[in-house]
Amino acid sequence: MTQTFMAQEIAEIPASVAACLGNNAAAQAELAETLRAFDPQLVITVARGSSDHAASYFKYACEILTGIPVASVGPSIASVYATPLRLPRTMSLSISQSGQSPDIVAMTRAARDSGAIAVALTNNPDSDLARESNQCLPLHCGPERSVAATKSFVTSVVGSLALLATWRDDQVLANALTALPEACEAALKCDWHALSDRLVRAPALYVLGRGAGYAIASEVALKFKETSAIHAEAYSAAEVLHGPAALVERGFPVLGLICEDAAKDGFSATTQRLKAQGADVFVTAEVADVIELPVAPPLHPLIDPLLRVVSFYAFIEALARRRGLQPDTPRHLRKITETV
Repeated sequence: MTQTFMAQEIAEIPASVAACLGNNAAAQAELAETLRAFDPQLVITVARGSSDHAASYFKYACEILTGIPVASVGPSIASVYATPLRLPRTMSLSISQSGQSPDIVAMTRAARDSGAIAVALTNNPDSDLARESNQCLPLHCGPERSVAATKSFVTSVVGSLALLATWRDDQVLANALTALPEACEAALKCDWHALSDRLVRAPALYVLGRGAGYAIASEVALKFKETSAIHAEAYSAAEVLHGPAALVERGFPVLGLICEDAAKDGFSATTQRLKAQGADVFVTAEVADVIELPVAPPLHPLIDPLLRVVSFYAFIEALARRRGLQPDTPRHLRKITETV
């Protein structure tokens, strides 16, 4: 059988990560110096789809490392409602694989015109988004032909984490990023066949995360929808107990993206509670009486959730084909979505 574009691009993730890290060092150092002098008191993100999940990942990492609040701004504030925002001492981070969506470009331009330092993470350094930004950090992941973003999502997160590590002079995070390409190779080898067996005919599931892992849960839920026609809902492992748990009964599938961080114990307790309600629970850590999925060895609390999604991507591409679907061309979708 001919390999899908999605499978090819997933296999390219380790090399794409290495290229992103290796080619942006000088630009990151220059931008980090600018940010240290500017001393932003607020960061806003501008993105949609998988890129918005990458922005959410950055939000948690930035707030944990810097204490600076990060808020997602709806692009329609500029593109539809034409409302200028007051953005003194603000950094704006726009993320877009193509750099072509008019609303992302419009909000980036508006942020820059309002006094923010506008930074773009895009796979197209010649795009309108790059031109409207004060500085562009290219993803360097090469063409992505599958509609479902994989390597561009991973490199968007990597690019933002590398910027944080340089800006805050965090050598521990920088060292972990250096080891990430090899860790991604290990993540691609993790076999989630047990989850595939459970979901091959499933209509729906919950995906849970905490912190940066919640951003990954959102990305995972999106991929379940767009590649495998499964109605997946992403929740914080805390938020799921505030209502959504009422739907969990015997045989309801739940995927818990647990990592080795400060949230692990509480997260584990939540999955055990859902297991007691009858759910079929799968987790990415060792939890008593719950099915454990294999994962790459821990690397860094702010990187480990990303390794979970690398393993997931290999799993979901195979699951889509197993369900008789074509992961490269999801129904009713196209690669570049231009919204206003």
